[in-house]
Amino acid sequence: MKLSRPARRASLVVHVVASASWLGLTLGLLALGTAANTTGSAATVEASVRAMKLFADRLLLPVAFLTLLSGLMLSLGTPWGLARHRWVWTKFWLTLATTTATVFALRPGVDTAAAAVAAGHPLPDGGDVLMGPVVSLSAYVFMTVISILKPWGPTRRGRRLRAAARQPGTAAPARG
Repeated sequence: MKLSRPARRASLVVHVVASASWLGLTLGLLALGTAANTTGSAATVEASVRAMKLFADRLLLPVAFLTLLSGLMLSLGTPWGLARHRWVWTKFWLTLATTTATVFALRPGVDTAAAAVAAGHPLPDGGDVLMGPVVSLSAYVFMTVISILKPWGPTRRGRRLRAAARQPGTAAPARG
């Protein structure tokens, strides 16, 4: 499948905006988690954790899935391919891993903290509200860097497809 130029551009805009939104949400979560961990005010802890829960419940998953799907669409609809270049392949797996971690680690940690604080208890474990955003932020910054630098060259499959395309008459049709 090859995307037309307008479709490719629209997909790229959606992907960049979704990725930047995910990065921004993570920075917001990190700021709120830091505020919850470093303040002596119970009201600030409660407000920070409630805001984190709102971000995690309403925004993170839609933005994460939009990033994953738009990236997949771009990789399958452009010459970059999903498994032709190591940087694309790495970004795909990291995006899948961070989306999964958001579902199974970050959101439950924020939910636990929000429930405890809402019940009048202190923040159960400050690491729960900090580690998710720190790990996510590290992954997103790394993915941004490799998107810009495009390191490592083609995969074995990418080299094979490139070599086949150079030989006239023997080129196999490229599959996504």
